[in-house]
Amino acid sequence: MTGDDLPNIVTDLVGPKSRAWIDRLAERECPAITARRARRASALGVADTDPVVWDSALGANVTDVDGNRFVDMTAGFGVASVGHKNPAVVRAGQQQLGKLPHAMGDAFPDPMRIQLLEILAEKTGLDRGILGCSGSDAVDAALKTARIATGRDGVLAFNNSYHGLASGSLPVTGYKSDQFRGPFEGQLGDHVTHVDIGTIPDNLRDYGAVIVEPIQGRGGMKPPADGWLKRLSAACAEAGTALIFDEIYTGFGRTGDWFAMNHEKVKPDLLCLGKGMAAGFPISVVMGSSEIMDAWGASTGEALHTQTFLGNPVGCAMGLATIQEIEDQNLIKSAREIGHWLKLELSRYGSVRGRGLMLGLEVDDSLSLSKELLYKGYIALPAGPNAEVLAVVPPLNIHKQQLTGFLDTLSKLL
Repeated sequence: MTGDDLPNIVTDLVGPKSRAWIDRLAERECPAITARRARRASALGVADTDPVVWDSALGANVTDVDGNRFVDMTAGFGVASVGHKNPAVVRAGQQQLGKLPHAMGDAFPDPMRIQLLEILAEKTGLDRGILGCSGSDAVDAALKTARIATGRDGVLAFNNSYHGLASGSLPVTGYKSDQFRGPFEGQLGDHVTHVDIGTIPDNLRDYGAVIVEPIQGRGGMKPPADGWLKRLSAACAEAGTALIFDEIYTGFGRTGDWFAMNHEKVKPDLLCLGKGMAAGFPISVVMGSSEIMDAWGASTGEALHTQTFLGNPVGCAMGLATIQEIEDQNLIKSAREIGHWLKLELSRYGSVRGRGLMLGLEVDDSLSLSKELLYKGYIALPAGPNAEVLAVVPPLNIHKQQLTGFLDTLSKLL
């Protein structure tokens, strides 16, 4: 496997080794996590097909435990920004792992953490950050920062938005709210209001924060109308309300700019980043202006917001290497140019949403289509509340022959 190979399916899907591993998983994992065959527990309403079990990955290729090779059109939920198992990123992680795998959160930092925050400030134009381990961590820290800075509890969020499922981020998630928020509504409070994208309420002064995805990801690869983010930013500034951009999905070149905010030249008060930030290591950050971050005040020896793995040295080293790879491979320009070509090609089959290499093809049933694509060797996921969009979010350095193979397969299936 070289990372730029086309699919090679050598067993029936799902293969026998994958099924055996999933049978073992079913015995030990909460049944709500991984979809499994209905024969395992039909009373729970589980999916009728096991997933393939990944064994290895390189570039845009993934190989399962049965030896089937796939092309990953999801970049592993948008994480493999510079490709799976990118050699430079892996090398940086290995070197740091051999030197210092763990420091101590807010107590004792290491140079990797400091260097990463410095380059994030340079790239985002925002002064200070709070590191975390997941997108939800970044959202939680952003919401707490806005509360500290403004003194207001209220948060304005948007329908069909996705900001994570942790207890702090779940209240602002608007995507499939009945499914995701419904069971926990009694624990989530009443401080969040959801409105449609494109709306700017007159009462922004009632809110301490507005949180928005510059392009809705899981909600359907859907950007707002041109100019709306600028108007929202101006309204928030006038109201003294902190504007949070959730760029966990859109950041680090995904949309053909370093960050989606650059497209409209809008800078929020707080910027949440994750996913492709370290190309495989779980790390995230919220960056903010010095004015809003300094509202926390100085640490008195016991941080008001921290966690055990904050600024993990291995993750920070891999984050630095990922940013360097994006620059060295000129992946911002590549995502913009290849994304433009891919969008035109996809438009032969229907309406296409998104920018760069964060695209969504509108189809009748993307859930069924994604299963058919898997049988042909292409990993793709549905998006949108009604599975009305097929998400096309490959690694930024995917080879054109793999995209051409995907398009050829798509044309036959459609």
